[in-house]
Amino acid sequence: MTFGRSRAASVVLNVGGARYSLSRELLKDFPLRRVSRLHGCRSERDVLEVCDDYDRERNEYFFDRHSEAFGFILLYVRGHGKLRFAPRMCELSFYNEMIYWGLEGAHLEYCCQRRLDDRMSDTYTFYSADEPGALGRDEARPGGAEAAPSRRWLERMRRTFEEPTSSLAAQILASVSVVFVIVSMVVLCASTLPDWRAAAADNRSLDDRSRIIEAICIGWFTAECIVRFIVSKNKCEFVKRPLNIIDLLAITPYYISVLMTVFTGENSQLQRAGVTLRVLRMMRIFWVIKLARHFIGLQTLGLTLKRCYREMVMLLVFICVAMAIFSALSQLLEHGLDLETSNKDFASIPAACWWVIISMTTVGYGDMYPITMPGRILGGVCVVSGIVLLALPITFIYHSFVQCYHELKFRSARYSRSLSAEFLN
Repeated sequence: MTFGRSRAASVVLNVGGARYSLSRELLKDFPLRRVSRLHGCRSERDVLEVCDDYDRERNEYFFDRHSEAFGFILLYVRGHGKLRFAPRMCELSFYNEMIYWGLEGAHLEYCCQRRLDDRMSDTYTFYSADEPGALGRDEARPGGAEAAPSRRWLERMRRTFEEPTSSLAAQILASVSVVFVIVSMVVLCASTLPDWRAAAADNRSLDDRSRIIEAICIGWFTAECIVRFIVSKNKCEFVKRPLNIIDLLAITPYYISVLMTVFTGENSQLQRAGVTLRVLRMMRIFWVIKLARHFIGLQTLGLTLKRCYREMVMLLVFICVAMAIFSALSQLLEHGLDLETSNKDFASIPAACWWVIISMTTVGYGDMYPITMPGRILGGVCVVSGIVLLALPITFIYHSFVQCYHELKFRSARYSRSLSAEFLN
């Protein structure tokens, strides 16, 4: 640092009127990215790009930000607690302060993350570290000018493969991926038709062509997955993402089945290997879930299930409790009271559970039904109870679905605006 009092051993941070004294060595490796950038500034002009004002005489940096929020953030980075929202402060405002100082939503406690997600969904607000201009902020960091071209290229590649609406190239790539998914699904479904199997047995070239099409689709999915892994920022986080796990589940069975075919062949006498091969080939149905990467509807469904897992568990608990009660009562009324005229369909409680779950979900296959008057009354109560129990948590799940849909739609519109600007430029 070549400006101000270069001999001073400490600097002063003035955040909204609250002053903090830090040593220069601590400033160099400070956990907050905006504060650590001060150490690399070479002129007062560089300093004013990081903070709002600078006092040369006092060697004081002024930030026109929320002082209480910075106090909470400073306690967190110094290891004196976990990061939670400041009392009497809007969640979005506090999160805005976090982004300003260089933190992300992952640093918050889990309970605060849920509050933030709910608030963002309510206001259709979406913050991201990948906002347009993030590269410009990174380039302002020390040493950012030299690494900017490679980082910019990696960022564009990552957005091209991760965000289908981020650019024209991303839309073309997404369209090609959707075509490959559809082709692979059509081939998979056609291969199970009896006419197809008979034609493939008579004409070996038909089976060979279907295998070639399957290999081309798998090759495309494998190349896409490898490239996305290479350009990802965090390799461990990439492996943990649900959509990437689905990609692995869709790709891996093909290579396993190929290896098993090479080592064991298609010999019908190898029953265990034959069953395994059929199971592995049928796991290609996971390819259809890859469409979730390109369609907001499927993304909304996945995000809703992720956020409403408590409500889903509560729904399953309701059904299980009601199923246990009604199945025991129905078995007693239909089979346990009068053994001579008993209903053989309700011979056991597990058998009655099937009738209860079908009745509660109002499907009513009619394969088994009560024949006694008390059993029919119980069946009516079971149907009405199923309607009520299913309706109770559905309201929460519905509102969460609407919020998730608007949030993802907002993000898609934001990237569409980026695409329009790129096309105009």
